[in-house]
Amino acid sequence: MLLQHIIDIIESVAPLRWQEEWDNSGLQVGNRNADVNKVLLATDVTESVVSEAIALKCDLIISHHPLIFHPLKQLCGQTPQARCAETAIKNNIAIYSSHTAMDSWLNGVSGRMAEKIGINDYHILQPTGQDELIHGLGVIGQLPRPITLTELLQLVKTAFEAPVLRYVPGAKDTIQNIALCGGAGAEFAQEAIKQGADAFITADVKYHDFLDCAGNIALIDMDHWVSEHFTRDIFNELLSKHITTIISQQDKSPIRIY
Repeated sequence: MLLQHIIDIIESVAPLRWQEEWDNSGLQVGNRNADVNKVLLATDVTESVVSEAIALKCDLIISHHPLIFHPLKQLCGQTPQARCAETAIKNNIAIYSSHTAMDSWLNGVSGRMAEKIGINDYHILQPTGQDELIHGLGVIGQLPRPITLTELLQLVKTAFEAPVLRYVPGAKDTIQNIALCGGAGAEFAQEAIKQGADAFITADVKYHDFLDCAGNIALIDMDHWVSEHFTRDIFNELLSKHITTIISQQDKSPIRIY
């Protein structure tokens, strides 16, 4: 299968025009006209993931986070990103990333977060374009029944296999309306409050974000990788009926809890 055909499938639901202006989604390494027989799916492109792709004879790595965020001025092995790019090129492995484009699809990262905890009827929290029904950041929806904050914390911890959660309580004893945003989404907490959310679930929350939300909305913070690693499942569902896909076993959060 041509690499371009694989890209077309992903971009049919997460077009590059949806990515944030600071992002660098899209083809990172490779030739669009190259043949692809096997795809490795990962959250991040690391040296371990590239080595795994070589061992598994994969022609393509598809990741959520781009390998190259900032321009590489040299390819001399001076950074992990440069080494990954060099090794991929030497082994004819292409790399494609769908980051904030996939974040911005209703059924992408944040939508999958909602489904993980049992919210199936959700809508965009913060529309960012003309296709506001399917294009925007974060989602908001309702649990089937109200639950306590303790129950929600346990649900989130189990559903996401999160080693640790940080949180502040909100204004209510029970929670049913929930907003979610994969990755660093604390900037949308106030929008979640405006839309009547009882809780907001995201990652990379700063102290003052917690302070602003305490007593207003339950704010739950998890590891960034934990909030987004199931993007691999989304890629798998999009592509597995067209080509052989493998979910990386070397793709792991670099953060350890002491």
